Amino acid sequence: MTEDKKRHIAILGSTGSIGTQALEVINANKDHFAVEVLTANDNADLLIEQAIKYVPNAVVIGNESKYDQVFAALDPVDIKVYAGVDAIDQIVGMEEIDMVLAALVGYAGLKSTLSAIEAGKTIALANKETLVVAGDLVTRRAREKGVNIFPVDSEHSAIFQCLVGEFENKIEKIYLTASGGPFRGKTRAELATITKTEALKHPNWDMGDKITIDSATMMNKGLEVIEAKWLFGLNNDQIDVIVHPQSVIHSIVQFEDGSMKAQMGLPDMKLPIQYALGYPQRLRSDFPRFDFMNYPSLNFEPADSETFRNLALAFLAMKQGGNMPCVLNAANEVAVEKFLKDQIGFNEMPELIEACMESVAYIKTPKYDDLVASDSETRNLAKELIGKMA
Repeated sequence: MTEDKKRHIAILGSTGSIGTQALEVINANKDHFAVEVLTANDNADLLIEQAIKYVPNAVVIGNESKYDQVFAALDPVDIKVYAGVDAIDQIVGMEEIDMVLAALVGYAGLKSTLSAIEAGKTIALANKETLVVAGDLVTRRAREKGVNIFPVDSEHSAIFQCLVGEFENKIEKIYLTASGGPFRGKTRAELATITKTEALKHPNWDMGDKITIDSATMMNKGLEVIEAKWLFGLNNDQIDVIVHPQSVIHSIVQFEDGSMKAQMGLPDMKLPIQYALGYPQRLRSDFPRFDFMNYPSLNFEPADSETFRNLALAFLAMKQGGNMPCVLNAANEVAVEKFLKDQIGFNEMPELIEACMESVAYIKTPKYDDLVASDSETRNLAKELIGKMA
């Protein structure tokens, strides 16, 4: 850690939902954290605003065409400015960085997370796709480099918190809870006419567009299932999903003696963000407190993976292993993008993903280059199939 004893943080994806909330956490804990690096892909205006407020050592704007705008705004305040995707991958190696918050959305976050691991940086992982696409590669390299990966997703943070003091005790099973999204209880016929406006209205969580659509299709929970396997070293049959509409119990660990531990709290992403950034300390917060009287009952029901086919496809990809989770993720990213552009319907998303999983060549033990190729092949195929749907 740097000499001032603060934990110096690089936030990859500072203008997104997780990134902006992480900055709120840092702002409330100035004695514990300092912003070292901020990165954004395209939102130059917000990146400039954040940089002026938090005064990082450096920023990176992924869109190189916006370099001049960012440089002109930040050069007078002596903040270094870089541009391009490669610069994001390279900057995580800065000596002053203690922890990297990986909050880029989707597959785009994989390379920079691997670069941070190679640089020996502690990872606070909000980008679940990194472990979905390359779980074996990422976790193996982290072990080799002695790098800790602390989960930021609320469900995985809950499992992590339940395991504190239990690391020598065997897990029998974990239960990831799901809100069920905005369409819980609907039939496939009813889902056929769902619009993006309806799908973007999550009942409990305030998230970015991509993860909100993933929650509506239950793909988000499927990706979390695969992420959990790698984070906690679990077998496929040790992971289950239950629907819990109130989103108060964030996940549950069942141990081999039959006892269970659950982590509870109001649905607020700032709490798991703060826990990851501050671990092993629990830092005081002014977050709203849970009141049992506001929740006289908590409900649970099985996940409907027949109606929400994406969840079943994620379990299938995890079971098949190899490059199949990478294929699943790439097809889903294209599907969500096209749904948000009104180019395919809600029920066509799992159809597209399944078609890609059936068509792309299976690789049992993929290397990094294989995963890059599988991602590219899947995206091209998905776009081709969408063209035939039109």
